[in-house]
Order: sequence, then C-alpha cells, then structure tokens
Amino acid sequence: MITYYDDRSVQVTSTALRVDGRTYPLAELSLVWHRRGSRSWRALAGRGAIGAALAGPLVAAALGVALAIWLHRSPVVTLAIIGASVLVGLGIGPLADVLFEHLDRSYARGSRELELWARWRGRPVRLLRTGDALRFGQIYRAVQRAMEAASASSRQTVTGSSGSSPRPRSRP
Repeated sequence: MITYYDDRSVQVTSTALRVDGRTYPLAELSLVWHRRGSRSWRALAGRGAIGAALAGPLVAAALGVALAIWLHRSPVVTLAIIGASVLVGLGIGPLADVLFEHLDRSYARGSRELELWARWRGRPVRLLRTGDALRFGQIYRAVQRAMEAASASSRQTVTGSSGSSPRPRSRP
C-alpha cells in the first residue's frame, strides 16, 4: 500500500481515501472534482490589517518629516523631529519580517472555502471542505495520483503480456 497524503484527518492511500473517520475505497469512486466557495471577507480583512500594520509606521514617519518642515522651527528641532520620525519608520524593520510571513501564509491558505467532491456508489458526495488552499491542493493532487495509479493497475490486469487488450478467439 502506498500513502500519497496523510495528516490528522485525511489519508490518501493506493486503496482508499479516509476523511474524518469515513473510508471511501478508490474502486468505488468514479469521478472526483472540486468546487470553490464564496470569498471570505474575514481573510481579506486580515490581509488589509497586515498591510495597514506594515504601512502605518512608514506613514507616521513621512508625516513627521512633513510636520518638521512645515513648522519652520530651528534646525535642531527640525532635525530632532525628522530623526524621531525616521526612527519610527525604521522601527517597522524587525516587525516587517513577521508581518510579511503572516501575509504570505494568508495567501497560501487562500480566501475561499474549497470542497472536494466525488461520485461514490453512483451519487455525489462531499468528501472534504477546507479554507486552507495549500492543504487542499496537496490532498486533491494526492487523490488524483492515487486514482491514476489505481486505474493504471486495473488496466494492467486486463491487458495481455504484450500490452494489448485480450481479444476473443474466433473458432474454426
């Protein structure tokens, strides 16, 4: 038995697909497809919040520089305001790496619910629903590979040793 994918709730092997404790033998699955749900505004708002967190200190630094120039104070005060503003802008540096990582993960997870469907025993069945696009892609590809391998092995048992399909012999 070959395992194509395995995590806490989904296992795809060369013989079956197990999702949340339910087992679907590959021999009983005839068609597999996926559906995309509606866009999650929560995921998009989270991305926007990360973008605002990245841009906020930079905007504050730019406003500080503009304020220093607009106030027309002594050069020492102007330089102090500009220096403080630049320090605020540079303060985002160490935090930016963490924020960019969260932003990257949000794109890997996706912003839609994804569903894996199959025709099982003649009727459509939803096998999986998840909002994690990366995980869904891995599972979907594993199911495709398992189905392809299962159909290839069933063709090998039907075909003859020469690779051609067996034909009935005509009687003399």
